[in-house]
Amino acid sequence: MGQPETVHPPVEDPRAEHARYWRFSGLPDTELLTARFVTTAFVRHTHPTYTIGVITGGIEEYTHERGHARVGPGGLAVVGPGEVHTGHAGTPEGWSYRVFYPSPAVVEDVARELGMRGTPAFTDSGIHAPEAARALARAHLAAERGEPLDASSHARLGMGLLLSSHGRERAAEPVERTARPQVALAREVLAERMVDPPTLEELAARVGMGPFALTRAFRAAHGLPPHAYLNQLRIDRARSLLRSGRRVGEVAAEVGFADQSHLTRHFKRHLGVPPGTYQRAILAS
Repeated sequence: MGQPETVHPPVEDPRAEHARYWRFSGLPDTELLTARFVTTAFVRHTHPTYTIGVITGGIEEYTHERGHARVGPGGLAVVGPGEVHTGHAGTPEGWSYRVFYPSPAVVEDVARELGMRGTPAFTDSGIHAPEAARALARAHLAAERGEPLDASSHARLGMGLLLSSHGRERAAEPVERTARPQVALAREVLAERMVDPPTLEELAARVGMGPFALTRAFRAAHGLPPHAYLNQLRIDRARSLLRSGRRVGEVAAEVGFADQSHLTRHFKRHLGVPPGTYQRAILAS
């Protein structure tokens, strides 16, 4: 009788990537992400929500409105709503993390319980807050196991600890007072003409500014020039339509991308996954 064959477990590809988004029933208006990225790099973009990520392996590097962050295991990568940021691996092995995307209303609710007023911001972006990180990691794992009470309890505890140690009142937008009405109007025009946007010259004429002055003021207000802000609007709208079950090709046309591949390219540069993958995970949850 021959010797039994030894079966070796498969060796994980050191450069394999994975990402999964889903909805978190323990907190309203909150999505979660668990992911490992190696070669994926995120372009300058924003989220309408807060981004609170617990780094579980490797190192993530990213730029944000106040500078540059490099966050390793146990650290927190925290970005406020509307804050422009990037993201890429800080080591050849990449990074893994568990991320919460709570709406401003959720974070404001936690902040009110702590006696804070308004929409809170944070004193830093790459944050060392071990107790908060542990609570948030436990919440994320509980949410993955389908334990909403445990998950919501730890999530609120973690956010409370984070706000207590690193929370502050949000600063005013860094724009000259005289340019604010024109920038606000330009933003409205871009939202209204998402599918058929004006040229920069047309947009500047509409709001009564020169193209260079408008670009400078718009970037000061929103961290992005008008063309990049338009793509952000399209991605945000696409996410909403995908969550409602619309087909990817239909969504691409409705938000103003040339075709599905055009949407896919931009979507992945903002969220790390193709729109179809995002939709299937969200609807399944």
